Amino acid sequence: MAALSAGASSAQELPPRPQTIVSGLEHPWALAFLPDGRFLVTERPGRLRVVGSDGRMAPPVEGLPPVAAEGQGGLLDVALDAGFAANRTLYFCFAEPGPGGTNSTALARAVLSADARRLEQVRVLFSQRPKVASRAHFGCRIAQAPDGKLFLTMGDRFSRSADAQRLDNHLGKVIRVDAEGRAPADNPFVGRPGALPEIWSYGHRNMQGATIGPDGRLWTHEHGAQGGDEINIAQPGRNYGWPVITHGVNYGGAPIGEGIKAKEGMEQPLHQWTPSIAPSGMAFLTSDRYGPAWKGSLLVGSLKFGYLDRIDIRDGKVVGEQKLLASARERIRDVRQGPDGLIYVLTDEDDGKLIRLQP
Repeated sequence: MAALSAGASSAQELPPRPQTIVSGLEHPWALAFLPDGRFLVTERPGRLRVVGSDGRMAPPVEGLPPVAAEGQGGLLDVALDAGFAANRTLYFCFAEPGPGGTNSTALARAVLSADARRLEQVRVLFSQRPKVASRAHFGCRIAQAPDGKLFLTMGDRFSRSADAQRLDNHLGKVIRVDAEGRAPADNPFVGRPGALPEIWSYGHRNMQGATIGPDGRLWTHEHGAQGGDEINIAQPGRNYGWPVITHGVNYGGAPIGEGIKAKEGMEQPLHQWTPSIAPSGMAFLTSDRYGPAWKGSLLVGSLKFGYLDRIDIRDGKVVGEQKLLASARERIRDVRQGPDGLIYVLTDEDDGKLIRLQP
């Protein structure tokens, strides 16, 4: 456990106390906070639910498009538009079914009805190309930048890892679109022959965490294979190397490609985990509810080991990690800072939970 800074009070030195708000969620994947104090939660089998602050769970919200709920696919991330209080607009990403058993990651926009019972004006803004017959590596985290543009993470679909190095497809990419699903004119590959204009960065494996950092940049993390999970700052036009370079190996121990960890023109991760922790969910703690030592921490869930990783970052480098909620050993799928400045997590289980960490 990383040491707390000198001057932290004795109360702050105690680990936060987990408080279960609701259980009985079926593989919840993402969390958003409604302005009235309720929670919006996705369940991977294809349900969107409103959960009251008292833990009461409403029937599923109506109006979702068809969802390919198989393997790692289903209804995945959800994010409220920055102007939600006035326009009730939200975004969600999901595994979109295609012909012949294919599917791909898609991003949709909708308006939540005034009674929060249904989605209206549902429109798919973006669909990953090509659609692939795969049950794995959908990626699917949404981050809205201060200018309103939307970032969406794309997995490499597992069987198509080499496509992460090509710019004529969306596999293994971060994409950036506006609120209408159009590629902004300042995207790095706009106008380049053979490149899709929505691409922001490439050479990724399976990103299940993304957030806009206090520095205004897009932070992501991604699963390695056996070892080599990464934290990256996804910058425009950059190549993050997968599957040419990696700090991991294939399942079973064989090298991936040439077995190299670095190559000119390819970015090194800000941080990597070996052995893999299977990261999911990502948020910066900007509040001081847990004391000054925790403010500025990066929070990442671990699916493999079932803990919340609190990461100390100083001068752009990881200098310490602290495992939270480790005793429960439940798969942490999402982590968010609430409007109250407290940390909330979702556990990805048959009996999934929404948990608040009380200081």
